[in-house]
Amino acid sequence: MFKSVVFVVSCATVVALVAGCATITKGTTQAITLDTPGAAGSQCTLTSSTVGKMSVITPATITLDKGQDNIKVSCKKECYSEGVGIISSNVEGMAAGNILVGGVIGLGIDAASGAMNKYSEQNQIAMVPMPGCKAKA
Repeated sequence: MFKSVVFVVSCATVVALVAGCATITKGTTQAITLDTPGAAGSQCTLTSSTVGKMSVITPATITLDKGQDNIKVSCKKECYSEGVGIISSNVEGMAAGNILVGGVIGLGIDAASGAMNKYSEQNQIAMVPMPGCKAKA
């Protein structure tokens, strides 16, 4: 009887320690780059349920909280048409292994923390110059 209890407690401890594997190994934030080739200095607004609403000037390297939702990007600069795009969120390959090692608990932790997701690391938004437009000095 005692050996059975020790075995169950040991197994539960191991599961608890490896639960949330991506949370531990990959973290809940990620650095990404955002650029507007040919239109440096564009003001871009990023919007999603995870990051809320934030503005950056390109080119930019920013650290974002991971989440399952894609991030909408809208960029503006004088004498350029508005550029729009998406920073896509994908599931880390490690999430599948977490089911085997960490079980449902580990998968749940990684899903809730966003650690099982990964954004595109390098992102470019196309900006088209407006013909005949001259930027104000």
